[in-house]
Amino acid sequence: MGKHVQIMADHRSKLLVCVFLVLTTQTLSELTDKINITYVNSAVEKGAVCLDGTPPAYYHSVGFGDGADNWLVYLEGGAWCNSTETCLERVKIKWLASTSTRPAIRYVSGIFTVNQTFNQAFYNWNKVIIVYCDGASFTGDVEEVDPTTNLHYRGARIFRAVIDDLLAKGMKNAKNAVLTGSSAGGLATILNCDRFRSLVPHATRVKCISDSGFFIHS
Repeated sequence: MGKHVQIMADHRSKLLVCVFLVLTTQTLSELTDKINITYVNSAVEKGAVCLDGTPPAYYHSVGFGDGADNWLVYLEGGAWCNSTETCLERVKIKWLASTSTRPAIRYVSGIFTVNQTFNQAFYNWNKVIIVYCDGASFTGDVEEVDPTTNLHYRGARIFRAVIDDLLAKGMKNAKNAVLTGSSAGGLATILNCDRFRSLVPHATRVKCISDSGFFIHS
């Protein structure tokens, strides 16, 4: 009797695991969207490039319905480099210093999803993720490039080049615009807030939201 009960319990456990996996897969599928990368190749001639000289890029989920003229622009985080050595280390890793290894498709959820059930505030807005690849919170603007390192400190130019590209794609007509970011992107949000406001002067409302972007030296 005891052995029979144990076998039944094992079967029930396996069934529950299978049901959980099916439900989890369905839930993830419902919550996850795919958005394509856009390279701003025209920015290269303006010197707006990543640490390694590759063009800036962003991911854009196009708005629709009554959200077509609303924009949410998110600045990626990813710490900083504060010396030639640490910036060269970032270039070796590629991910935070280049767009050459960024995937053509990015899977997103949360405030980036178009699922109204889970994202009632922004589901139909234009949602943009700007790739962080300058190592200095989108602030650098150094013209000279050391030929021995080929490091480019052009974060401020990247910010302007991407925003200009978005303005040409409809953000100039924005009714509502939000600039946000986390960590290094949160700091970039603080530093670029007034600049962002000036670039969308016709928007009814412009807000800046910094997530974990204020750092105190201890």
